[in-house]
Amino acid sequence: MRAVEEIQNLVWQPDMEFVIFFTSPEYDQDNLAKALSCAFPDTTVVGCTTAGELTPRGYAEGSITAVSFAARHFKMQCQLIETVLEKGISEFSRTASTLIADTLCPDGWNTLALQVADGMSLQEDVLVAALDAVLTPIPLFGGSAGDGMCFKETFIYKNGIFHSDAALLMLVHTDYRFREISFDHFIPSAEQMVVTNAIPSERIVTEINGETAADEYARIIGVPKEKLGPFLFASHPTLVKAGGRYHVRAIQSVVNENSLKFLSAIDVGIVMTIGEALDIVGEMEKEFNHLEQEMGKPALILGFDCILRKIEIVTSGKKNEISRLLAENNVIGFSTYGEQHNGMHVNQTFVGVAFFPPNTGEPHD
Repeated sequence: MRAVEEIQNLVWQPDMEFVIFFTSPEYDQDNLAKALSCAFPDTTVVGCTTAGELTPRGYAEGSITAVSFAARHFKMQCQLIETVLEKGISEFSRTASTLIADTLCPDGWNTLALQVADGMSLQEDVLVAALDAVLTPIPLFGGSAGDGMCFKETFIYKNGIFHSDAALLMLVHTDYRFREISFDHFIPSAEQMVVTNAIPSERIVTEINGETAADEYARIIGVPKEKLGPFLFASHPTLVKAGGRYHVRAIQSVVNENSLKFLSAIDVGIVMTIGEALDIVGEMEKEFNHLEQEMGKPALILGFDCILRKIEIVTSGKKNEISRLLAENNVIGFSTYGEQHNGMHVNQTFVGVAFFPPNTGEPHD
């Protein structure tokens, strides 16, 4: 497969510890799995399907992007969690506990955790809360696998096989310095909404403020209900306050004509407000500039960027500007169906971990 040959040529380095890749769902999975196994026969390879890729050139679609990690600076343990729909907090916690118990982190190195999860499982909220509770103080970052804009089936890859209804937990040990990144570009408006009826197991809200959900949301943002769609959901997100700050609870679609399907957990009694957008380019540039002033230029940012951010960026004509910022800051990652950080599953947020070479004075990659 030509795409895998290109990836192999781009990321190969001596003594690779592991490779992470993010792939468009357009590729034939059987052929891709075989090609990856042949290209990296002695290396752990993990990845997932996407709603778009973050590449060395910025945003892309219909591609594969990847990054390799050298064993002299990185060690990785990983565990596939299968049938996540059938599991609960105790099983997820046990996975994290087992990985920690088996950890052999070299002296002087630090540890972080990464996860990728089935973006259609509706289990990311429970999964990340359970894992984070066990892993703390190890920071956990992640994203929900995507399926373009189909929202039908997503896949997680580990060593030769694509799995649906699955998640992957990775413990990464490194002598590189790293910093967490998490930001959006919204501030809360004054008007509040209360979820008065919902189907939490399906992330569906049927009533807001005692009115049918789609009608009330459309009234509040000032558009006819018939106009509701991805761009309006992206540009007028609902915000929920938790842990002292506001987080986006993004709307995926209108369902059953009058209800709203969300991309994160939702329940009766939750108070929401509409987010007012700041300049998305300026906010990203500010965050990256602050990071560089504090730490220097990152060698890599592993990034998880919500598909709704991309919809807003593309529709508003800012794709080239954002792609430039992503490329300048060495971001590799994917457009997600949700992001995981600080024990929470959120939306319309850029979450990532930035890596910086160790202060050893030796040459580095």
